[in-house]
Amino acid sequence: MSSAAQNSEPEMGAGESILLVEDDPGLQRQMKWALTPYDATVVDSRSEALRQFRSAGGFRIVLLDLGLPPDRDGASEGLKALEELLAAAPQTKVIVVSGNADRANAVKAVSKGAFDFISKPIDIDVLKLIIDRAVRMYELEEENRTLREASNLSLPGMVYGSEPMAKVRRMIERVGPTEVSVMILGESGTGKEVVANGLHDVSNRRTGKFVAINCASIPENLLESELFGHERGAFTGAVKQTPGKFEVADKGTLFLDEIGDMPMALQAKLLRFLQSRQFERIGGRATITVDVRVISATNKQLDELVADGRFREDLYYRLNEVRIDLPPLRDRESDSVVLAHHFFHIYNRANHRNLRGLSDDAISAIGSYRWPGNVRELENRMKRAVVMSEGPVITAVDLDLKQSEAEPRSLNLKIETEKLERALLNEALAVSQGNISKAAKLLGISRPHLYNLKKLREL
Repeated sequence: MSSAAQNSEPEMGAGESILLVEDDPGLQRQMKWALTPYDATVVDSRSEALRQFRSAGGFRIVLLDLGLPPDRDGASEGLKALEELLAAAPQTKVIVVSGNADRANAVKAVSKGAFDFISKPIDIDVLKLIIDRAVRMYELEEENRTLREASNLSLPGMVYGSEPMAKVRRMIERVGPTEVSVMILGESGTGKEVVANGLHDVSNRRTGKFVAINCASIPENLLESELFGHERGAFTGAVKQTPGKFEVADKGTLFLDEIGDMPMALQAKLLRFLQSRQFERIGGRATITVDVRVISATNKQLDELVADGRFREDLYYRLNEVRIDLPPLRDRESDSVVLAHHFFHIYNRANHRNLRGLSDDAISAIGSYRWPGNVRELENRMKRAVVMSEGPVITAVDLDLKQSEAEPRSLNLKIETEKLERALLNEALAVSQGNISKAAKLLGISRPHLYNLKKLREL
């Protein structure tokens, strides 16, 4: 086989099945011939389009003339066909065709969920570009759904495509099955509890309970009772015996979030427990023994607290047998876009919306924003945008992301090109789950070119 043959890539969209809804026989023949190499199925009415669509199990791409009988001079029949096709399969990319004088209805079709529009007389080269872009968008959305489902099956909540998070994932898989105490360090909103849950899910304690407590959200005088429990009458309001989180988590995992905010007096009692695995409830005398794995987390610099005498050094080393550093979202390459798609689908379903996805300007804004609140901020913005959006897609305005909030760019062409290549490469590898052929197709490059980019990225 020649080297040229080895490096050749299939033409984008080759063999793609398209449903062409057009009632003019002359245009039908012309477009079916011009749309080679696409495989076009031609119908001439709304009812026949729906019948053929359902019979074929759906089409990824539909080319729809708005002027269909019995309203050839209007757009009512075409707009109704659009609504019915998208109701049957919301992920379908519908490209509408309209007369030059009917741009208003074409724009209306886009507002109802059409992917794009093209005016007559049709420029076939432009139409092919629109179709190729629609195919690419459909495949990206499909791969994002696959990635999300695969991630949820393995470690729920962990959705990523970046190397920093791949490193975290490898740490979870290596450390999870052991009994060592793990400390997770990261900014607020980076997903420390998700990582703790992942450690529990891959451990031998997965059939036991995962119990979480935030040491910063509970008043100091109540935190000890929450952790170790109390006997009836131990203090005012203690009307019954109450087990603490350590007892509840017996044979499982206890996650101590924001451990850096734990009072010094309680730190001493926690240290004694970690040394003996025994404690007494407040107001009690009986010694209780439990089998609990402790995972802790903080957004503070514990080594600095130790140096200042605000955190016990001996407790620090007990909790920090293995440390996992969780990167902020701004350092996770293209993960913000992958996570945005993940949260979009969750809240689109949960709120019974029929939104079609994210606009190009939304994706650009998400990728360039610094996300000071990390994953929590991204999730909250996506949730609000899904609920409040008045259009068929989520826009940058819906997300309340403005250009001024984006990270200032360097004017160094080499640096910016490398950053863009790295971001696109990570996203393509993420949505293709590491499949080199699929990633190369998404990027529109050859497999050897992709291997070269990947090698440079790993240097």
